[in-house]
Amino acid sequence: MEHGQSTDAALRILQSVFGHASFRLRQEDMIADLLAGRDALVLMPTGGGKSLCYQVPAMMREGVGVVVSPLIALMKDQVDALRQCGVRAACLNSTLGLEEVRAVEAAVSGGRLDLLYVAPERLVQDRTLAWLDRQTIALFAIDEAHCVSRWGHDFREEYLQLSVLHERYPAVPRIALTATADAATRREIIAQLQLEEANVYSHSCDRLNVRYAISDDDNGRERMWRFLQSEHPADSGIVYCLTRKKVDEIAEWLRARGRDALPYHAGLSDHARRRHQERFLREEGVVIVATVAFGMGIDKPDVRFVVHLSLPKSIEAYYQETGRAGRDGLPASAWMNYGLREIIIFRQWLSESEADEAYKRVEHQKLEAMVGLCELATCRRRAVRAYFGEEPGEDCGNCDNCLDPPQTWEGAEAARKALSCVSRTGERFGVNYLVDVLIGKNNARVRNYRHDRLQVFGSGAEYVAAEWRSIFRQLIAQGCLWVDAERFDALRLTEQAHPVLRGERGLTLRKLRRPVTVKKEKSPVVRSPVVPVSPNDEPLWQALREARTTLAREQGVPPYVVFHDATLRELARVKPRTLEDLAQIPGVGEHKLRKYGSIFLRVVREHPSGERDGE
Repeated sequence: MEHGQSTDAALRILQSVFGHASFRLRQEDMIADLLAGRDALVLMPTGGGKSLCYQVPAMMREGVGVVVSPLIALMKDQVDALRQCGVRAACLNSTLGLEEVRAVEAAVSGGRLDLLYVAPERLVQDRTLAWLDRQTIALFAIDEAHCVSRWGHDFREEYLQLSVLHERYPAVPRIALTATADAATRREIIAQLQLEEANVYSHSCDRLNVRYAISDDDNGRERMWRFLQSEHPADSGIVYCLTRKKVDEIAEWLRARGRDALPYHAGLSDHARRRHQERFLREEGVVIVATVAFGMGIDKPDVRFVVHLSLPKSIEAYYQETGRAGRDGLPASAWMNYGLREIIIFRQWLSESEADEAYKRVEHQKLEAMVGLCELATCRRRAVRAYFGEEPGEDCGNCDNCLDPPQTWEGAEAARKALSCVSRTGERFGVNYLVDVLIGKNNARVRNYRHDRLQVFGSGAEYVAAEWRSIFRQLIAQGCLWVDAERFDALRLTEQAHPVLRGERGLTLRKLRRPVTVKKEKSPVVRSPVVPVSPNDEPLWQALREARTTLAREQGVPPYVVFHDATLRELARVKPRTLEDLAQIPGVGEHKLRKYGSIFLRVVREHPSGERDGE
């Protein structure tokens, strides 16, 4: 098939099966590579349409497209979504019984499947490979390819064995895909998967629909509540915490305040984790409170917020986790609150790790970059772009520093007091004690060490304790201090501290943001960054969502598998009257048109706000 013909055929599949009018982000070039038998490495933002790059050519090439997927939940979501579109898809994983496995294998052998999703652990087994030797394979797609990197945040040992695909099936094209990979991780993906001849497609990591905000408030829980009430009072979202204990506490606290919140961590039974994840995927307004064990591969498009109540260990992890918000392209929020304690904990974990020094050095650098992003006074999105090797570009206008620029000040004098306090107390104490000395807190511990007699005692009374903790955090972030985890988190001076102490170097610091006071009202007015439809169409929008939920419940699939919110929003706006009108709505392919068209047209016709504008 000629290139032009293959592109036309791919576009017809995109339109008729998936309901999209045109390709974007060079998807057609990646598809053309696979159709021609070439390999590809794709770096595309979450929600950018990576899956279409292998799903379409798998339907066009002879044989079955084998997709390596790291999580059972992800496979199931994608298979359910494909079947809703009329695509012949199945998965092989540990949840299937022997007869189900045999049925899937028979469907592949009989040419009755276009896509087969397999976990890496199963794929590299001798039995699976011997079985694949007897099949016609259209392509291999390696999803979440960053899992191959030993330096990455989601390393999976089995991914290192996937080089067998090139060695065993050299004529079968491969495509590796990820949303998060810095330059070092890209090189490792290429080397480990033997993709030296692959065409590399690298798109901006930017997610302009996600609003980033980072807070260093001492009472992060209350600050989070104000954020949820003002921005996402009824939305689905994820709250990440550092420990299992914290997860349980926050989930219970949110439930006591009226939110439908569920915990998710490795300490729960498999049954409980599956039940909580299913509720999150299939119900509206559920909040999952989780450790970072939750989320990779979650395909839920209408997650409206991701909250971090602790510091992610790297910018890669932060971007991967916040990327679970707003996959449908509608506005979403990524909000974080962090403190010095988490920085100390991460550094302590690193110092106590049995990993080799090279690994620990890389992880330390990643942590410092994450701390630097938090303490930044300028556009956060520009910093993320630069971290991933992109041109920083213009300020984004959709992060807290752009929308509410923090005030900065010449903090050299305050820094000298802080550094002098560290020095004069012998570089033996943590932040809280040093703050007590600076503000002149005459307690028993200070008197016991006789530090109430030092010149620095009470020298910082012009700032409150929270402001001094912010100053210390920024001095750590700027490299003037480091935390000795082996000496009870004692702060120590670095070489960079001495020019500041001698008055040879200025220091710009960021002023501590004061939380906005929310007035209590009998009927508080809340707002959300997502306005799905005009106020006049709100009743129709809700009726369409109810119809979608009923259909999803009947079939045992998440609502978004029937139609995304973006599709329903367009339905409410356009108010189609015929199947021909409905077919023009993005996300409505031929199979869904036949399956659901009359149902949703009836909802539009029968609803009072279903009148077309102007009628």
